[in-house]
Amino acid sequence: MFMAGRVHFGPGVSSKAGELVRGFGAERALIVTDPTMERLGIAERIADHVRKAGVDVSIFSSVEPEPSVETTDVAADLARERKVQAVIGLGGGSSMDVAKAVSVLVTNEGSAAKYQGLGLVKNPGVPKIMIPTTAGTGSEVTFTAVLIRKSDGVKGGINSDFLYPEMSLLDPELTVSMPRHVTASTGMDALAHALEAYTSLKASPFSDMFAEEAITRIGRWLRVAAFNGRNIEARGEMMLAALFGGVALANAGVTACHALAYPLGGMFGVAHGTANALLIPHVARWNAPASPERFADAAALLGYPQEEGEPDHVAALFCAEALDDLVEDLGLPATLDDLDVGITEAHFDEMAEKAMGVARPMENNPRVMTKDDCVTIYREAME
Repeated sequence: MFMAGRVHFGPGVSSKAGELVRGFGAERALIVTDPTMERLGIAERIADHVRKAGVDVSIFSSVEPEPSVETTDVAADLARERKVQAVIGLGGGSSMDVAKAVSVLVTNEGSAAKYQGLGLVKNPGVPKIMIPTTAGTGSEVTFTAVLIRKSDGVKGGINSDFLYPEMSLLDPELTVSMPRHVTASTGMDALAHALEAYTSLKASPFSDMFAEEAITRIGRWLRVAAFNGRNIEARGEMMLAALFGGVALANAGVTACHALAYPLGGMFGVAHGTANALLIPHVARWNAPASPERFADAAALLGYPQEEGEPDHVAALFCAEALDDLVEDLGLPATLDDLDVGITEAHFDEMAEKAMGVARPMENNPRVMTKDDCVTIYREAME
């Protein structure tokens, strides 16, 4: 089993950032974040906590929604120039992924593109603290940084144990300002992580424990968090769900939904959570016959229990129904047409080719999937 470092949870816990950075022995730190965190003043608030601990801090606030290798390289150059000794990732999964990549690029020369793959990072990075402001990616406890190469539009992960964060601060107060659509899409991303880990061929009793907790919490609290964002209990439960989903995926991996979602982000700029939310019902419906008991159990965790005497293969389809209902209730795009980004059937062959190239999720999938199967799922998602 694999776990990240220490996790601090609770309202206001982000104020500990300074003392924790100082605890690493760092004198210079870099906050990696996005323009929204800077505009809302959250980046400066965290920077103040760090300065008060006697640490010199710089802010890089140019992370885009679908982070690129090129942006990561710019942030890494700044970190090297400032000789930073710790990195703080503040924001959603994009900012945290870039921050994790930057932490190892300080001690490993070259571009981030050089390390996209598995186990290619040679040297440990500088210590890193993740402070999520969404409840979705679980990046605060995973060993992956997913980046797009602008040169070919392909998304690829830097996957290394050196990317596990040393510290994560889960402060529900930082998620209160999250808009409803972001709450919804990031929450569905967390659900995709948990469900895919639960149905992965690499699932284990350890990963199941975290996946089940995540699925249950999301089924109970995501609608509440989306429609009553000031509910701190709901915000906290969703942060825990994202954390648990992250632990589950770090140990069991994700499956075909993520592989199919990557081309939507790489080719059309669709937000990762939105892509997963749109595709997960279709993938669940397609996978259900290969693992009926698992999908029936997942449906029950989402509040769609199997009736007495009902066969598993029938109850398994309730999982897709639960996902369809959740997407509809949250007002998220339900079809590729709804995205309004210009996807047509003419793109399906290239999208399927790129999805099949995301090897590890495809290998984890409970049902063997071919390129033609990918096209079929995209076609169903278009309708």
